Amino acid sequence: MNDQYSGALPQAYESIQRDSAALGFGMPSDRQTGALLKMLATAKPRGCFLELGTGTGLGAAWLLDGMDAESTLVSVENNAAYQQIARKHLSGDKRVKFLECDGLKFLEEQKENTYDFIYADTWPGKYVGFEHSLRILKPGGLLLLDDMLPQPNWPADHPPKVETLLKTIEQLSAERFSVVRMCWYTGHILISKR
Repeated sequence: MNDQYSGALPQAYESIQRDSAALGFGMPSDRQTGALLKMLATAKPRGCFLELGTGTGLGAAWLLDGMDAESTLVSVENNAAYQQIARKHLSGDKRVKFLECDGLKFLEEQKENTYDFIYADTWPGKYVGFEHSLRILKPGGLLLLDDMLPQPNWPADHPPKVETLLKTIEQLSAERFSVVRMCWYTGHILISKR
């Protein structure tokens, strides 16, 4: 099976990649994760999307590529230099709103059952404040976690944090959540709120 992505790339993809490399940003979403984001976004028409960890905007570009005209995306990042690349290439799209702020504080301030889809691509919402990601997800909503398989850039103290999160996910109530672990590329976990 060939699992390399060969479809169309988001319009801003190459420009974001170029600017990310020039900045020395080494954590962009891979094409396979991007294709998954795009596909999942198409499944949530008129959706309210949240991205935790804009980075330089590749994940946002894929989400926007799959979202319909009535959907909205809030993308949260605490690093202004990274997010500036996303703003440069994507802020012309009226469906997206970029927020430069602390992700955990943002999560704590959100109302319950707000988002149809959450992509947690940073520590807040995943390793800290995971319970807030679950709380603000609408019934029928999807929460995607990536980078759940060992990565060469992980610091030595990171694997125990991943194990703790995996144990927390294993203990989620089957009556409230469905979970699928995908050992694919960087490792993905997809959680659906019943």
